[in-house]
Amino acid sequence: MSVYKQRQQITLLFATFSIAICGLIYELLISTLSSYLLGDSVYQFSLVIGLFMTSMGIGAWSSRFIEGQLTKQFVRLQLFVGLLGGLSAPFLFFTFAVLHNYTPFLFIIIFLLGSLLGIEIPLVIRILKQHFSLKTNVSNVFTADYIGALIAALVFPLVLVPQLGLMQSGLLMGILNTTIGLLALYVFKPEISRYQHLLGYGILLLLLLIFGFFISSAFVSRMESRLYQDPLIYAETSNYQQRLVLTKRNQRLRFYINGALQFDSFDEYRYHESLVHPVMSLAKPAKNILILGGGDGLATRELLNYQSIQKITLVDLDPAVTQLFKTKAVLQQLNKNALNHPKVSIFNQDAWKFLESNQQLYDVIIIDLPDPNTISLSRLYSTVFYRLVKQHLSQTGVLVTQATSPLYSHKAFWCINKTLQQTNLAGEITENWHTLPYHVHVPSFGEWGFVLASRHPLKIEKIQLAQRDYRFLSPLSLSQLFEFPKDMEKIEVKANTLSAHPLLKYYQDGWNEWYQ
Repeated sequence: MSVYKQRQQITLLFATFSIAICGLIYELLISTLSSYLLGDSVYQFSLVIGLFMTSMGIGAWSSRFIEGQLTKQFVRLQLFVGLLGGLSAPFLFFTFAVLHNYTPFLFIIIFLLGSLLGIEIPLVIRILKQHFSLKTNVSNVFTADYIGALIAALVFPLVLVPQLGLMQSGLLMGILNTTIGLLALYVFKPEISRYQHLLGYGILLLLLLIFGFFISSAFVSRMESRLYQDPLIYAETSNYQQRLVLTKRNQRLRFYINGALQFDSFDEYRYHESLVHPVMSLAKPAKNILILGGGDGLATRELLNYQSIQKITLVDLDPAVTQLFKTKAVLQQLNKNALNHPKVSIFNQDAWKFLESNQQLYDVIIIDLPDPNTISLSRLYSTVFYRLVKQHLSQTGVLVTQATSPLYSHKAFWCINKTLQQTNLAGEITENWHTLPYHVHVPSFGEWGFVLASRHPLKIEKIQLAQRDYRFLSPLSLSQLFEFPKDMEKIEVKANTLSAHPLLKYYQDGWNEWYQ
């Protein structure tokens, strides 16, 4: 075999390996972007990957109609994929932020990109047929393809998203596709007509993608500024693939994770006073406190008003969140530097894993986790998780959890209440959890709900506010928290379990009814 033919084989197999990496990363990138923008990650990943695979099948079928100068067609294909794939994330972000018509463009991008990617493997096999038998051809190509897919699956979450973010990751893959096209153009130069035209187009495209790579941060900032009410003062994609955004207008701060508002500094005190002080009133004396979630330090700020507290343990998954609220001056001022207080210990860990490995008992457990809008979050509102929490609550201890909106997601709120009531440890007969649900109006969120739980009956009249200045709570407002109007009153629902997750459906149906 000549050196020239050997070089062609190596180039095509390397191209197959690279194509697999780029193709899977485009799928993951568009799925992740859709999850960020639209929520419901399970649905978005299923939809995008399903449509991608279907489009690839259409592309593979249509490859039979490509005839003549297959190597030239392969080069063209790589350049088209590089352009479309590299610009897919910026284009989709633009359609969401500016055109407000995301879904049709999402389907068009998926269909075009998937179809082009589906053509590639059959085309490579046809080009290689002059070098190997069919069985060797197929074996080599699919081996390179599958190994490339494995590399992509590891590199995307561990390297690309944490280090580059979605826009630069997509543009980098576009650069790789274009480079592969130019490499193939060089290797197969004697077989390609109008070589100079393709070379000029490829170089121009490569320069465009490189330019886009370096200006993508400014582009993202400009597009994000259209999505939020106020100017951005901080934006970061964490290692946990969370997009953290902080906005400020005058003295008003708003913090978002993946586009979802976490708090507004103008009214967050209503939420956090209502979350912390009723449970602290019922659990006396409360010396050892556990907070699951609450990485912003605002619940911790409220707790530090109690001199009896000896230790506060805060468990929040993402170190980028706790580090931000420990170090950024405007946030330190908001949470009164609570996360740097000597009584506070921070563990950046999954709440479930922390409880499994920890043997400590706590007088008060505050669960301030995100809403159960995905299966991974719904599991943290399940009977199994609450049993695990119960093992860490002292005999006289009291728990409180945020429980989404009893108005906007009526069934989800009462599902959380029922799930807590049905949380018994194995072998327990009489030790049921007693619950006490309540709600508060937070202008940024509307009506918001909480549930208190304990091994002992909880009585509203035993909740007495400590002697201190509150911005919201008063004896009058406190009593009103436990009164539910007719449109939020208790209804019959199922408890949330790991096997069924009815809470997730209740949550999604409730919010969809109001906002879609």
